Amino acid sequence: MTWADAVLSVTAGLLISVVTTPVGVSGAVFLLPVQLSVLAVPNPAVTPTNLLFNIVAGPGALLRYRRRGGLAGPLTRLLLLGTLPGVVVGAVIRVFVVPGPDAFRLVVAALLFPLGLWLCLRAVTNRPGRAGPSPSPPRLAAFAGVVGVVGGIYGVGGGSILGPVLVGRGMPVAVVAPAALASTFVTSIAGAATFSALALTGRGDIAPEWGIGLLCGLGGLVGGYLGAHLQPHLPERALRCTLGALAVALAVLYAAQAAASLG
Repeated sequence: MTWADAVLSVTAGLLISVVTTPVGVSGAVFLLPVQLSVLAVPNPAVTPTNLLFNIVAGPGALLRYRRRGGLAGPLTRLLLLGTLPGVVVGAVIRVFVVPGPDAFRLVVAALLFPLGLWLCLRAVTNRPGRAGPSPSPPRLAAFAGVVGVVGGIYGVGGGSILGPVLVGRGMPVAVVAPAALASTFVTSIAGAATFSALALTGRGDIAPEWGIGLLCGLGGLVGGYLGAHLQPHLPERALRCTLGALAVALAVLYAAQAAASLG
């Protein structure tokens, strides 16, 4: 790794986390094009590298949210109940079944694109969506489990999917963001441990790129702390619009990656 790569890793982690942390998204998914195209991280090692980023970057934001009491709610426990086992399953699938999961990218893009547009429209027109009926704890845990599987496959922790869906149902961003980030942090630990174990017996680039993951994570640690500090000072309208824009950007990114791979 060159000095330029090191500086780029730290800077990318910091800037992305400042923007994504206030709405409950770790930003790991937006590091994918940087890692693949600029830092030349191979597949499937990019997935555990993203999980490593989440582990290092997560405590900064979680510390800020914990001081405000945002991590003690039941939503955090329910999301962990589903995503924790799901991410282990997703890691196994990533290594042995779908090293190039284009179908998942298209499915996630089809879900997030209209949802992101809807969130942006509601925010811009100042018409917050009505809170729908709260899903039962078993259904919420089951949904979190599915998201955990997808997060294990991609190394994104699931917050980028959980956040837009839960906020789209009318839940406040200030409630969703800490729970989504806590879920991302804990499941990333489980996912990284699973990939490390699989690397002992599997073939190919399964282990994370430790240097890149740690440096991106250090930038994310600072950026996440700053982003969580900014959240109470940002209006709900701006947070919803940001989350919607991130969902749309993520959908476009996934669709473009799938199209390039299939083409």
